[in-house]
Amino acid sequence: MTSFEVLYGMKFRSPLFWDDISEAQVTGPNMIRDMSNKVKLIKSRMKAAQVRQAKYANERRRPLSFDQGDRVFLKISPFRGTVRFGKRVKLSPRYIGPYEILDRIGNLAYKLALPPALSDPSHVLHPDEAELDETLSYIERPIQILDRKDTQLRNKSVQLVKVQWSRHGVE
Repeated sequence: MTSFEVLYGMKFRSPLFWDDISEAQVTGPNMIRDMSNKVKLIKSRMKAAQVRQAKYANERRRPLSFDQGDRVFLKISPFRGTVRFGKRVKLSPRYIGPYEILDRIGNLAYKLALPPALSDPSHVLHPDEAELDETLSYIERPIQILDRKDTQLRNKSVQLVKVQWSRHGVE
């Protein structure tokens, strides 16, 4: 039920959609014609505004392609609660770089010349040393417990355990 129907106890009827001739004669055919002309004018102006806004938005939407040797910025997505690149979440940068493109791998994939601080070799998984199953996943097993620590929250104590995994180093 619309708010008009709740307030007045009947459905809203616009002069454009009056079917009863007696009601249409009360307001006059000139009013109905003027109203329909105004609706057509509003529709045409809204269509022109949509076309204009689409033109503004599509100016930036062009297919981007880069060549070898170009320099590009790398978009990063900071995680909540972590400090990335020396700043807190609100002020952390969205793009870092520029970095040189070494090679084009696919339509949207490029190989970049990253500094050693960003390309950590401990995070690289070499395909020859990982035994992947049919779902393209692998199993890591814990080797030993390195450290234990109790963290006190307001009402309870939480035990934290640092574990060394089979495919990762101690660091």
